[in-house]
Parts: sequence; structure tokens; C-alpha cells
Amino acid sequence: MQRRDFFRLSLSACAVVLGSNAFGLTREPLDNQSVVDVAFPHKRPLITYSDRPPLLETPMEFFSSSVTPNDAFFVRWHMPRIPTHKYINTYRLSIGGAVKNHTYLSLEELKSEFKAVEITAVMQCGGNSRSAFVPTTSGIQWGNGAMGCAKFKGVRLRDVLNHAGLDKDAKWIGLNGDDKAAFHKTENFKRELSIGEINENVIIAYEMNGEELPFLNGYPLRLVVPGMYSDSWIKMLSNISVTKEYQELFYMDRAYRIADNECECETPDNLSKKTKPITTMNIKSVIAYPKNGSSIKADANIVAKGVAFDSGHGIKEVLISVDDGENWQSAELGDELSLYAFREFKFAFKAKSKGVLTIMAKAINNLGQEQPFAKDIKWNRGGYKYNGIDSISLEVV
Repeated sequence: MQRRDFFRLSLSACAVVLGSNAFGLTREPLDNQSVVDVAFPHKRPLITYSDRPPLLETPMEFFSSSVTPNDAFFVRWHMPRIPTHKYINTYRLSIGGAVKNHTYLSLEELKSEFKAVEITAVMQCGGNSRSAFVPTTSGIQWGNGAMGCAKFKGVRLRDVLNHAGLDKDAKWIGLNGDDKAAFHKTENFKRELSIGEINENVIIAYEMNGEELPFLNGYPLRLVVPGMYSDSWIKMLSNISVTKEYQELFYMDRAYRIADNECECETPDNLSKKTKPITTMNIKSVIAYPKNGSSIKADANIVAKGVAFDSGHGIKEVLISVDDGENWQSAELGDELSLYAFREFKFAFKAKSKGVLTIMAKAINNLGQEQPFAKDIKWNRGGYKYNGIDSISLEVV
């Protein structure tokens, strides 16, 4: 494909009218946001917070499966000026700085000259489920759908760096894409990884679920860093800059940070003076079916479904409670596509009596780490890393 034009498809989504759901004093993330009537190119209608930059959330119904469809995959851009097309015949990925050979690679060269690898991994915004925090924090008030899991295909970042030849004292890898700030004084979105963070699973992806990357998810290339929050998964990757010293960046040193203490918490009246970047994801699970607030019949056979994941240790068990957390039973786990992927779970039960029924899901990983109760989640100013035990309420009739 010589030219990929984002706006060849009708971009009626520019006229999106956002929903008016108010933030409630709750410890559960919002899950009743409306799906809009219009769709962005290559996407089905999704929960929409903004059209510039595009901010789209995946509805809960898609989290009963271990792989999230491309057209339902969430979208999170930071800068309003994103490219509307890509000329692939002139596109080059630049690798420069503390390297022996400043290198420019075309998409075709990446595909033909480097070993192709695949990994199925969860991509999750650090602010996913932010709407659960009380009091409200700054940032998009995501429900549980600022995440997804896909099979990514590409080349190892390590192989590309070795091709350029790292200088002996190279220590940091700076990455940025092609989205731009609206004002010249605003820093563009850039991230840094240390050499030690780049393992064999960190790839430069050009395919997602067997197709080229959707434009809104970073076409033609995006970084994939399994186990880490998606602020490090740079979209439309255009430049890799190797440095010997750490480069101070807004999105590393002021944004996407959390309290640097044991509980990673603080209070609005006593903000932590010491902070650290958010990096690896914590353990989490969500219930996708039945839908929160729906009705079921007494004595009907019901199968609750959802997914669980962590930063790459692997899910050992998912426990389900149908009595407000008093008793727990093991759910049936689906196949493990990778240690970094969604792990499906399902749990069959019957509602014994009429009234309100609460279902809860708690994941436990291979290290023995488990999700905390929602009431035990401590506050942080950025609304990051929420992983409270998921809970839904059903009306039994």
C-alpha cells in the first residue's frame, strides 16, 4: 500500500456529542457510558470521550474473550495534531544518537531484513478505571475499557538497535511518534526506556491480530512493551534516539507518575513529595457478562464470563463470590495464550432467591498476588493503577 489515507473513510465522528454521565461517589468504575452512534475509521461505534485527540473506550461486552477485535480496541492519543495519512513509500524509522551508524529503515526493510516475532499481550492505559477514585482525579474518567489484548507481530527492538550498533556507554532509548502538540511550547509525547528494560518481548509491531495496525492504534508501527502500561507503547513510531544520559521529559518526569511509597498512595491534602513513573501493570480481572444492572430469572442457569491478567507472571486462579465476598469458588480458566495475555474465565451458577445479587471476581497470579477489595484501594492524584475486585449487581426476578 503506497498511501494510507485516514480520511478516505467518512470521518463523521468529528461531530460526536459526548455523553453526560456524571461522576458518582462510588468505588466501582463507571460502566454505563453510552456507545456513540458514529464510528471513527476502522472502528465500530465505541464509548467516546473526545474526537480531538481521539479517546475511545471499549465496551465491557468485549472482555469475555481473550482477544479484543481491532475495530473495538480502545484508543488513547495525547496530542490533537495526529497525521491523517501516511506515505509508506517514503516512510522511514530513524535510529540515531549513541549508535555507530545512524540508520533509516523502511517498513519493507523491517519486514524483510529482521526476524518476525509474535506475542499476545494486554495493552492498558495507566488511567484505566480512573472513574472509581474518590475524590475525582484529573484525567479521562475511564471505566474498565481502556484496555485490550491482541496478537502483535513485528521485530524485536533489540535486533533493530543491534543493527544500528549501540555505543559502549549507551544507556537510554528515547522514543517518539508522529503526533504533535497544538502549541509550540507544549512538549510532544516522548518516552524513555533503559537498556535493561528491553527484553526479547519488546517489539516494534506492524501487525495486530493478523492485520496491519489500525490507523488509530499507531499505523504503521508502534512499540509493544508487554507487562507495562501503554504510555510506553509509542504509536506511529518514527524516531529512536539512543543516549548515554537520561533525558528529562515531561511525560516521564511530571506526568504518568505515582507516589513513591509502599502503598503508592497519598491524600488530596497531603500529596507525596516523592513520585516515580508508572511502569508494570498490577493484577486485575473484570466481569464482562452478565451486564451490570441486568435482570436474570431465579433458578436459571447463568455463566459469568470475564478476563484476568497481570504484568507477565501469569494468572493462577480466578475466584468468584455470589454472596458479597463471604465465600469464594474457583472459576474455570481458558487457555493461556501467553503470560502477558488476557486469561478467560467462566463460572456457572444459579440464583437461588429473588432480589439483588452481587457477583465479584478476584484474580490471583503465580506469585500469589491477588486483587484487593475495591474499598481497600488507596487514592493517588493521577488516578492510576486501579485494580479493585470487580463487582456487578443483578436483579433476580
